[in-house]
Amino acid sequence: MRIATWNCNSIRSRVDRAVALLERHDLDVLALQETKCRDDQFPLLPFEQAGYEVAHVGLNQWNGVAVVSRVGLEQVEVGFPGQPTWGSGDAEAVVEARALGATCGGVRVWSLYVPNGRSLEDPHLGYKLAWLEALRTAGAGWLDAQPEAPVALMGDWNIAPTDEDVWSVEFYEGRTHTSPAEREAFRAVVEAGYADLTREHTPGPGTYTYWDYTQLAFPKRRGMRIDFCLGSPALAARVEGAFIDREERKGKGASDHAPVVLDIA
Repeated sequence: MRIATWNCNSIRSRVDRAVALLERHDLDVLALQETKCRDDQFPLLPFEQAGYEVAHVGLNQWNGVAVVSRVGLEQVEVGFPGQPTWGSGDAEAVVEARALGATCGGVRVWSLYVPNGRSLEDPHLGYKLAWLEALRTAGAGWLDAQPEAPVALMGDWNIAPTDEDVWSVEFYEGRTHTSPAEREAFRAVVEAGYADLTREHTPGPGTYTYWDYTQLAFPKRRGMRIDFCLGSPALAARVEGAFIDREERKGKGASDHAPVVLDIA
């Protein structure tokens, strides 16, 4: 079984790339983030023609997550228990379209788009930390209830957990994604029982999944590693390999993220 996660940065702009990705890597499941569309705007037909089912949640032109599968799509769940709401100014607080779970081929797959945080002084950082704490609590509860369940927490975490996950420690000093609080929140999910399933197979500094569009960040290799698949013990025991598809970041119309692919026995 081969599963992957990709922040596509607008599925309507990159549906052809997404379908090509499924075919190129013979994927069974693809978790998508930042689809940037409502449910009624999601381009279902190309995926269905390729033999895949789709579960999606999107409320507007921001956020949005999906699970695409050709090995079943059952027990679809929008949001996780305790997921915080967000609203700023006069906007009504809502549960944003940032988490979607589905059982695919016996594996419980969660497509997750963790809030950005924006800056260390922004209220959005508090929201991000609360969001991660709620995910940790929910994830620990899933393992308490079913210790042998194969669970994948896949997506754009908007956190670089270690110094080797950024091109320049000095550049990110005083910024989000690398702050002690964010890194601790990521570690808390790991300590709740969810191992990083890809790092062993994609080691070393310079192994990034995101490059900004500006200032030639990609050709200059100025990236970050912020896209991960964390897995329960039962899933971790079945991992055979993983890789980052850096080629997908190349060419006209590419997303600013690269897909992360995982092989499961």
